[in-house]
Formats: sequence, C-alpha cells, structure tokens
Amino acid sequence: MPDHPGPEDDGVSVDSIYFSREATAFRKRTRQFLHRHVVPRLDEWERDRRIPRETWKLLAGEGLLGLHHPSAYGGGERPFFHSVAYLEELGRLGHGGFRGAMSVHSYMATAYLQLAGDHGQKLRYLKPAVEGDMIAALAITEPQAGSDVSGIGCQARATGDGYTVRGTKAFVTNGMNADFLVTAVRTAGGPATGSAGISLLVVDARAPGVTRTPVDTLGWHCSDIATVRFDDVLVPGRNRLGRENTGFVWIMKAFQLERLAAAVLAIGEADCALELARRYTGERRVFGQVLASHQVVRHRLAELVSHVEAARQLTYHAAWLHDRGKLAMSECAMAKLRATELAVDVTSQCLQLFGGRGYLAEAPIARLFRDTRLDTIAGGASEIMREIIADTDL
Repeated sequence: MPDHPGPEDDGVSVDSIYFSREATAFRKRTRQFLHRHVVPRLDEWERDRRIPRETWKLLAGEGLLGLHHPSAYGGGERPFFHSVAYLEELGRLGHGGFRGAMSVHSYMATAYLQLAGDHGQKLRYLKPAVEGDMIAALAITEPQAGSDVSGIGCQARATGDGYTVRGTKAFVTNGMNADFLVTAVRTAGGPATGSAGISLLVVDARAPGVTRTPVDTLGWHCSDIATVRFDDVLVPGRNRLGRENTGFVWIMKAFQLERLAAAVLAIGEADCALELARRYTGERRVFGQVLASHQVVRHRLAELVSHVEAARQLTYHAAWLHDRGKLAMSECAMAKLRATELAVDVTSQCLQLFGGRGYLAEAPIARLFRDTRLDTIAGGASEIMREIIADTDL
C-alpha cells in the first residue's frame, strides 16, 4: 500500500463556489509537483529530523513560498484560495513536520513582515524569504507564555540606536535552520505584564548571544523545533516592526491567518487519514471479506467523511471572509477548533481500522496520529478558541 495518497487522487471535490478554474488547475499542478519532488524524500527528512535548505529554494522556484505576498517582494499576488489549495495539499502529504515548517515560514513568520514591515524590511527579509534564500521562524511562545501572549517576558532594553534582547523562546519551528526570527519582546520601560509594552523585532538568528537548542518532540520530527535563548543580543532599531509597544495588535491581526491556515492544513490531514484507511480496508481481508465490505467499517468511514466535509465548508467560509478583508476572528477560531479536533479524532479512528499494523512506529497512519495531536495546541489551544467564540458570539 502506498505511504501517501498519490497525485492522481482527487481528494476533495473541486466543483466549488470557492475555487476558480485557475485555482483548480493550480491545485493539480501543486499536487503533482509535491509528489514528484517532495514525497520521495519525506521519510528521509523525518528520520534525519531536518529539511535541507535547498528545499525552500525548490518550493520558491514553483512560487509556493509567496503565493499571497506582493510581486514587489517576489510574491505571486495570487487570490487567497490558491493558498487554501496549497495548504490543503500540504496537509494531504501526511507529514506534519514538513507542512509545519513550510506554513510557519510562509503564513506566520513572514505574515508579520507583510503586515507591519516597511519597504526596507521587506526588501531585507520578506523578499529573500519568498525567494527561498532565507528561512523564517516565529518566536512568540515562551516557557511561561503560550496561548497567553500577554504573559511574554522576553525583555528588549533600548541601547543606542537599537535594543538589547534577553530572554528565552520555546517551541520555535524552523528554529535551528532559520536565518531570522520574528520575535515578540517586552519593551523595557513598559508594563511587566499585559498586552501593552510588547514590540516585534526581526532578530538575526546568527547574531552573537543567540543560542539555539533542538527539541525532541512526539511528532513533527522534521520541523526543526528549537528553544532559542537571547543573551544580550543587539538588534538594530531598523529591525523593529511597526511602532514600539504595538506588537500585541499585530499579533492579534496575524492570528486570524495563522488559525485559518491551521484549519486548512488539518482538513488536508484528515483527508490523508481517510484515504489511507479507504485503501487499507479495501485490501485487508477478514473473515473471507475485505474490511470495507463490513457494515460497521463502511458506516464508520461514512460518518468520518461527513464530519470532514462539514468542517471543510466551515473552513472555506472563514477563508472567504478573510479573503474579503473581514474581521473574522470568531469564524477562524471556529474553523480551527472544529478542523483540528476533527483531525485528531479522524486519525485515531482510522488507526483503529489498521489494527496492529497501525500501531507500528513507521506506519503512515501512526505518524499522522502523532503529528495531528499538536494541531489542537499550536496557534492557540482549543480552550482558547472556545473562549474567543464565547466572547464574540455568546
């Protein structure tokens, strides 16, 4: 049985009000590209726990690192549903580490440069990131500040024409290989806690005083997750994104896209799990029949497919609102909550259908089971999504 749904698999229906003919053709080309150039090496990268730097250049050559970014900085300025198609296809690969590394680079770290960066900052960092010459990372989470962004304690003290940064960031995807880190800091002189007094700095990952330590995680093995410590790191003032003490505002704005991307990726992962289960149950014989012919199996898969389709449409609606420039924090929170929790449930139930074979560490469904478990935590835990929805709609 193939380890990944192949390029010939249509996955979701493209007969949709959301996807233009061009977006549908783009999805097909992207799927073929990923299966030709990425899939053959995914297991190797997973074992090595790293993605070679040339991979970013490879994807940049296909225009995949800057689909939504302006052409002035190397981007494609594609309609947003091209990004939705790309993210869905990343999820369908069934490797959380690869999809995590690429989505953080293109839809999280560089999103802050697009939102808050000036022309010079975009030329120095966004353009080379889009062109695959620099790897981007986002450093917001800290050992004592995860979903509660207002608890950030990493300090930036004004020094001459810049800042001296001291503190520690946790769970930094692309952390070991990144060339720069978009970093949330608490500007010295501001409040010790709370949303005020937070600023964003672009930190050179190789600057003196930056120490990066790899982290061993349950899944996402090739996503290069690291702990990053800053010991009096000098950051020039020109590397501050936006005005001082406005970082919290930018973080909240960027969260809408981050959570939407997480939802789309999770839908792709659920598709992958279902396709693996369909293939296995169509081949595995039990009591003289293939598993898929047993009503209990057919009905379980039918229920899961129905749930995934419902979450997909919720996610597409949130993407449509985002594409229209709407403030859709609640809708994006709903999409992330439903899609990521569903991805965890779908992979768990699909693994059950594999029996003992699904519990083998090298089984693709086992990897999906490990990888999707982070979906409900990263980018704001499910509990935070519920709080956002309650605050907005109740």
